[in-house]
Amino acid sequence: MLGKQTGRYQALSLAMVMAFAIYLLPAFATDALAKEAYAGQAFAEEAFAKEVLAEEAVAGGEGEGESEIEWGQDVFYKDWEGNPLKGPVSGFPAPELGPSDYNNYEFAPSRMILWMAAQQHLYFGSFVLAVPIFCMLIEFIGIRSKESDPIMSVKYDRLAHDLMKISLTAYSWTAILGGILLFTFITLFPGFFKYIAGIFRPVMHIYALMFLAESGILYVYYYGWERMSQDPFLKWIHVSLSVLLNLVGTVLMFLANSWATFMQAPGGIDEQGRFLGNIWHVIHSTLWNPVGVHRILGNIVFGGGIVGAYAAYHYLTAKTEEERAHYDWVCYVAMFICIFGLIPLPFAGYWLMKEVYAFRQQMGITLMGGIMAWLFIIQAVMIGLLFFGANSYLHNGMSRVKGAHRYMKYSKYMILLLIVCFTMWMTPHTIVMTPAELKAMGGAQHPIIGHFGVMSAKNTAVNLMITTTILCFLLYQKANKKITVPWQTIGNCWLSAIFIGAAANIIFLGVYGYYLPANIRVGLSVPQVTTTLTTLFVGTAINTSMFKDAETYGEVQWGTMSKVGTYAIFLLAISFTWLMGLMGYIRSAVRLFWHVTEVMRDNSVDAYTLTIGEAGKMLTFNTLFVWVQFVVVFWVASLTGKKEETVPEPQAVPVPAQQQQ
Repeated sequence: MLGKQTGRYQALSLAMVMAFAIYLLPAFATDALAKEAYAGQAFAEEAFAKEVLAEEAVAGGEGEGESEIEWGQDVFYKDWEGNPLKGPVSGFPAPELGPSDYNNYEFAPSRMILWMAAQQHLYFGSFVLAVPIFCMLIEFIGIRSKESDPIMSVKYDRLAHDLMKISLTAYSWTAILGGILLFTFITLFPGFFKYIAGIFRPVMHIYALMFLAESGILYVYYYGWERMSQDPFLKWIHVSLSVLLNLVGTVLMFLANSWATFMQAPGGIDEQGRFLGNIWHVIHSTLWNPVGVHRILGNIVFGGGIVGAYAAYHYLTAKTEEERAHYDWVCYVAMFICIFGLIPLPFAGYWLMKEVYAFRQQMGITLMGGIMAWLFIIQAVMIGLLFFGANSYLHNGMSRVKGAHRYMKYSKYMILLLIVCFTMWMTPHTIVMTPAELKAMGGAQHPIIGHFGVMSAKNTAVNLMITTTILCFLLYQKANKKITVPWQTIGNCWLSAIFIGAAANIIFLGVYGYYLPANIRVGLSVPQVTTTLTTLFVGTAINTSMFKDAETYGEVQWGTMSKVGTYAIFLLAISFTWLMGLMGYIRSAVRLFWHVTEVMRDNSVDAYTLTIGEAGKMLTFNTLFVWVQFVVVFWVASLTGKKEETVPEPQAVPVPAQQQQ
């Protein structure tokens, strides 16, 4: 049984890594392709302009060679020589909005209403984009394990079907919230919406058609589940539909992201906001790729947390041992997916911040060292909670695995390292003080603690936290396995050398950063990230290879997870929900008093930066409100499953702990 489970976990890991690469490679590839396309287009447009002017000069005669085509310079894109790209002016300038261009309701500020509508739509959109990814991978694992373990194959297939049923209900809810968001824009911010709709007019209908395509594929995928499962060939067709569903959903997400990234870092327009004829320049902002990758990973973590919380609730309220074993297993699958997305998520955040600095350095300073700096301290606290929650679940999960006592003794050291790194990660560089306190301390920075507020210390801390989480997960995988490969000693030595070497290199680069200028110090984050990712992939590969023909200390005792470990799932899900709202607010608020940065000014009465307290209240309200909605969605989705739950299963898999003993 252990060999079968190991094979399934290996296949699940491989499938998730492949899916991750498929999603991320296009984003990285478009950057390289776009640079050549932009530069080549600059020369093509210049040649075309000369040709047009020459033709008009010949047609109009001497003294009448003035071109009727007006050319504008792009606010962002440049050619190979560093000159702004030129394009034919194909739109109207951004309007100067006045009081009459904004509407208000008496019961709440327009800004708060729009914020709530956008955030709720984003939450559910993230969920319905993440769940099909889970279903695709889980269904694929079920098909692959059908011959080796038919019972477990049915279990995987049923889990994917149940998750898709929840997603179908949430999909309709997302569409309703999207309509509310659209009406909010039209009624409260008509001038702004008219301008944005004019800029993105060439792709508005494409977005609508992609939405219809996703809806059609989703309904065929869900309602054709039972019929297609009866034939092996049709079952593979069904899995292919899930791949197509995820591709369409990803395109939809990237198109929607283009509106937000254009507002923050516009391109494809001139200084007056006039469209220059190339919609790809408008869509492919400098932030488009990093925001897309960041949201894909965020969706995976968010969706895994929501599904895990759903399973954790049913685990705590289960009436039978079989039911407890089932939902304990579902919790594990959800947390596995969640941790998979959580580990690389900070790296995507660093990439996003790098591109923000590349677009406007002042914007990055405002985020990291200006009025937004304390929001990043709050972000650090929330990220620390995520890593503590993930490690807490893995540590407590070892209690249900026989043979885990060999590694439980290392848990306290990993927790201690997490606490130290978390303390460094959340330490501010400067703090708010009175003049007397500044004088007593001798400056804005504390003589000792201030050293931990710079990026050298913070990068070191977060990379060590991620490396510790990777080590915890690898130990969890090895907990109940007796390694039998002849090279196990060499393998363990390699694993030890990789983690010790990674920690030493990360710490060395962090300390070395204090001796370098700030502009050079930032570049040290690249080798630190490379070290962490190398540890992740190489360590996992070696660890998994050692499981070949491994024996077992005993079956996993599903249904015996402690309440503390189960509560860690709720902590992770709720913390990440709040964190998603916080990071969305930070990304949007850095525009300050601009609808579109440096192009279209926000002249509404709400064009001011909220205090930390005001922003925190709104973020908390959005978090509570979306969880209330998720409870309703789960309840609605469960109404069709109550009849099925009354039918006893011939064999319950995973086997509950009492039966295993």
